[in-house]
Amino acid sequence: MADHSYRFRSVWTPGAPAADVYLALAHLADYPAWWPEIKEVRPLGEDEYQLRCRSLLPYDLVFTTRQTRRDPAARVLEAHLDGDLEGFSRWTIQELASGSRATFEEQVVANKALLRKLDPLARPAFRANHALMMRHGEAGLRTYLAGHRARWD
Repeated sequence: MADHSYRFRSVWTPGAPAADVYLALAHLADYPAWWPEIKEVRPLGEDEYQLRCRSLLPYDLVFTTRQTRRDPAARVLEAHLDGDLEGFSRWTIQELASGSRATFEEQVVANKALLRKLDPLARPAFRANHALMMRHGEAGLRTYLAGHRARWD
């Protein structure tokens, strides 16, 4: 039996205070404004959204994210995912002497039939696709937060 699970970990240094990073990451509705691979975010209810993502590879991932932990004091955001991906994701934001660090962790099972079928051969491409998406997300967040800080100052 094939294992269709994935674990990802990315560390971002968005060049902004941890409180600003937390607020931006907590507001999923704005993700398409700064993260190119997040194509659509549809609110479904309180703390629940449907996301449609597409990176370099020619397929969309559609899943529902239900926020299970929003802790502004600890600066932790955690969500349960259902749909093409099933599992959880977590952001942990730490204050640094010069800005902040945002650590993204995700543990999911790929439910999308195409991913499950191609997994034995395409797993390295899937992982590279995710890494590219995360690099673009970090760059987008940096730009987005810089624009907000310019308006706040």
